[in-house]
Amino acid sequence: MPTTDDILAVILGGGRGSRLYPLTKLRSKPAVPIAGKYRLIDIPLSNCINSNIYRIAILTQFNSVSLHRHISNTYNFDNFHTGWVQIWAAEQTNQNVDWYQGTADAVRKQLLEIQSARTSYVLILAGDHLYRMDYSEMAKFHWETGADITVAVQPVSYTDTPRLGILKRDPNLVISDFAEKPTDPSVLKKMVSRDDQNKPFLGSMGIYLFNTDTLIDILQNSSFDDFGGHVIPASIHTHKVYGFDFEGYWADIGTIRSFYETNLQLTLPNAKFNIFDPEYPIYTHARYLPGTRVVDSHLENVLLAEGGCIEKADIIHSVVGLRCQIGAGCRIVDTILMGSDYYIDPVDRESIPIGIGKSCTIEGAIIDKNARLGERVIIQRFPVGFDLDRADWVVRDGIVVIPKNTVIPAGTIIKPD
Repeated sequence: MPTTDDILAVILGGGRGSRLYPLTKLRSKPAVPIAGKYRLIDIPLSNCINSNIYRIAILTQFNSVSLHRHISNTYNFDNFHTGWVQIWAAEQTNQNVDWYQGTADAVRKQLLEIQSARTSYVLILAGDHLYRMDYSEMAKFHWETGADITVAVQPVSYTDTPRLGILKRDPNLVISDFAEKPTDPSVLKKMVSRDDQNKPFLGSMGIYLFNTDTLIDILQNSSFDDFGGHVIPASIHTHKVYGFDFEGYWADIGTIRSFYETNLQLTLPNAKFNIFDPEYPIYTHARYLPGTRVVDSHLENVLLAEGGCIEKADIIHSVVGLRCQIGAGCRIVDTILMGSDYYIDPVDRESIPIGIGKSCTIEGAIIDKNARLGERVIIQRFPVGFDLDRADWVVRDGIVVIPKNTVIPAGTIIKPD
């Protein structure tokens, strides 16, 4: 039986991440902060390490500087360890003059590096999902079934089908059909794989385990750009493609709304995703910050990162990120504060400081890193589905987003007309 030492993990670093804009205005999608102190890329990287997969490559292209910095500062194995985490950035060569055109094309352009890793299996992962998974269980399933390709699948309901690739699996666990985000009732009827009225379908999680030879053969002899839309549907008819069941928590954080709701769900006592699991921790950059100081404040269902200072504030159902400075008299509800990358320089204190100024009221918002909100700023909720663009702030699906490094003057009011 092979072992996880025979697996190379390839994490797709994402393209422009337009659905998460403006959080991706200055960073790639996997570099977006989550849960107060982590970044999205920490999720698949931690899953790999907890699964004893130590050869990991991350394919990057767009706005990747902060992602590169985070990875290089965080994931360093010692000299006596055979593992590594490498960044495979898009590059122009004599053979390839174009940038990555899709997930499969990105891997195709790195086939030489994949072959150089000399592993028998390649695990393809996305960099924008929240879940905890032991990939070694999927690998064992792959080896026992003799699969060429294994796709991680999850039970889904009718309401989930328009946003996922739906796979039809036969009783032998072989995938026999595929439909991309189906809505036609006649198509859905053919795609039922489970005897469960609530969740009769199987959705692709975007996690694929390939035999390396199979992956190379498919990519070298095709022009497919994407795994989900092209490679997997075509391979069903030419290779042994199996579906591996995963019934744990999994969330695709691809939109502002899903990002917002997933973060706030983590603040609840019975959160669906347990960030406190001691056996499968989430790793991130080690910081030497003091604990957050809370003075005469009321906090209810708050996920609180270190390094901040909160004074006489009322904070409900919110995420408070690293180094957050919250002035006296603030009320913050259903909001994600990402904090800041640094403390303000003393010579800068005459301007609006980084953080939330005194007597601000903020509801239903995402405040990105290093934002400066002056005193008495008011941000009110917008209706779900509402979009609006302004010079210093936007509304996406009803959520107010203050981009990174933005300055909002004192007394500003952001509310529906």
